[in-house]
Amino acid sequence: MTNSTVIPVFDPVRPAAASLPAAGAMPASAPPPPLPISAVIITFNAAAHIDEVLRSLAMCDERLVLDSGSTDGTVDIARAAGARVEHQPFLGYGLQKRRAVVLATHDWILSLDADEILDAEAQAACRHLDLANPSHCWSIWRRTFVGQREIRHGAWRGERVLRLFNRRTAGFKAFAVHESVESRHAPRLLAGSILHFGFTDCRDVLARSLRYAPLKAGIMRSNGQMARVWMLPLRGLAAFLKSYVLRSGWRDGAVGYVVAIGRVIDSVLPRAMLIMGDADIAAQASAAAPDVLPASIDTAPVE
Repeated sequence: MTNSTVIPVFDPVRPAAASLPAAGAMPASAPPPPLPISAVIITFNAAAHIDEVLRSLAMCDERLVLDSGSTDGTVDIARAAGARVEHQPFLGYGLQKRRAVVLATHDWILSLDADEILDAEAQAACRHLDLANPSHCWSIWRRTFVGQREIRHGAWRGERVLRLFNRRTAGFKAFAVHESVESRHAPRLLAGSILHFGFTDCRDVLARSLRYAPLKAGIMRSNGQMARVWMLPLRGLAAFLKSYVLRSGWRDGAVGYVVAIGRVIDSVLPRAMLIMGDADIAAQASAAAPDVLPASIDTAPVE
């Protein structure tokens, strides 16, 4: 018997059997539905990161950008990414974020700053949350970068921020600075991280501390806090040692030293302004605050 090779013939009218779906087979799965969450972001000249920020929030049904007069293309980028854009002259950080929450469609709110990106693990974790109970809220680890270098030690090590909550049971404090979320319930920890690209370089770390000092002085004055000259060097030394030594900031090299110096400024300069009577310029600083709006400002609380 002679062996012969059978050559399959392609029929252009009838597809090959392999391309036909098997009996009872399901079609390719559709993408998962969006979550009933409104992601809210306040912006001013945030073009550097806003596209990445919005893409990291694609699982949310609504992405709301509340802009306070950007001139660098932020609004166009946000709209092109599918975000809803609203406008509001700057009210101060806390009130501006409160306004964004009020404008949101959903009660569930995920708040990011315009230089914060939700990593893939956190995005996936959001799809497994129990959103049936409005008392639930979640905090997320935040990893801060100076340029492209992650700061793994010092003052920003192990930082958790409450960012996912239901507006019926939680909300932003109406502070000009340090506008953290206040909830009646203890937050759970969401898997994953927020990647915080808040500082372009070491100089920016110190410049930011200097710019926020008047706002912090104003908060201290409104809270009736007092300051004494003899306490300034002690507070400065304590802030430096805590960041650079106790929290191992030295392991981040030169940038760890700069972060520790920034903490000294955060601790000392607002109090010095309070003593000198310079806290009165906090009102003018608030008016100019949009110049630094893209960065998170709750990385350096008033101590």
